[in-house]
Amino acid sequence: MSRRNIHYWKCDRPAAFHGTQTRGEPDARVEQQLAEQLQDRFRAGRVVLQPAGSQGNHLTWTARVGDLDLFVRVENGPELDQHLAMESALIDRVRAAGVPTPRVFDCDASRSRVPFAWQALERVSFPDLNHWHRLGQLNAARIAYDIGVNVARWQAIQPAGFGPFDLEHWRSGGRLTGYHGTYPDYFHLRLEEHLAFLVAKGFLSSAQRDDLRQAIAKHTALLALAQGCLVHKDLALWNILGTADQIHAFIDLDDAISGDPMDDLSLLACFHDAAFLQRVFDGYTSLCRLPPNHRRRFWLHLLRNLIVKAVIRVGAGYFDRDDGFFLIGSGCSGADLKRYTEQRLSLALRGLEQDAELSCL
Repeated sequence: MSRRNIHYWKCDRPAAFHGTQTRGEPDARVEQQLAEQLQDRFRAGRVVLQPAGSQGNHLTWTARVGDLDLFVRVENGPELDQHLAMESALIDRVRAAGVPTPRVFDCDASRSRVPFAWQALERVSFPDLNHWHRLGQLNAARIAYDIGVNVARWQAIQPAGFGPFDLEHWRSGGRLTGYHGTYPDYFHLRLEEHLAFLVAKGFLSSAQRDDLRQAIAKHTALLALAQGCLVHKDLALWNILGTADQIHAFIDLDDAISGDPMDDLSLLACFHDAAFLQRVFDGYTSLCRLPPNHRRRFWLHLLRNLIVKAVIRVGAGYFDRDDGFFLIGSGCSGADLKRYTEQRLSLALRGLEQDAELSCL
């Protein structure tokens, strides 16, 4: 299916929130079909699959396929989405820009042989950085700086158009092209539905919704971009693999778009404080300049991202989870995550209105 009318896949896909709940062990039939596909495609005498238990919206396995150690992802939603093929191309483009990513060994999103899309990646033998963060062992200053450097590197990729990428356009000409002709077309896509959902679920009052809507409308001129850059769109510690001191791979480009340079930096502010963000900015500015009106653009994108994250967290029941869930800190609860989300949303609104310094994070 096309992602033309999708702002963010996890909440806007027709099967909204598919895969965001606890899914347990993968279906035995899916695992058997996947093993057969890997054996055939890699001409391997033996395939050993072990469910990886990832908490994203894909089914995942670690795999030994012949002499290869792989990490395998499956998309089995009812939409018959083929975007894993687009993401595989993006991974290669980002690695060519100097950013560490896993190698893509194979991908088949056609569903011509099996009723799901699959992707076989190089297995990077390091945990995600959230693992070290939760243990209190992450070298946050160094990691944040290196994140900023790598964001600047992948922003050197400048696609045509805006928003999610058109897979058919890529297949026909090998050019990254967003579905939308202007950035505001993408930025405002589904905004009213997202706000209405949060009001209907009691997360926002009608007055709060109106405040958010008015603030975005007041600053919509900031969205008049002549050229987009590559935006990861799901930049977080659990999508970076490595040690406590070093990044070894950025992963999960499934939600990547052509958009604003401040978008990925704002995403990090959904989770981190001023000290962390300042180091990210230090790394970023070591390679490129900040754009005009960068602070207000940062706050505007933080606001939009938090609206999306609130929709996902409400719709997928994240506020009912315990600290075994990757988004919730040790000793905390879903109620703490809810309060934090509310506070960050208010902070983003205030930062936008006041053109505030990052120090208020």
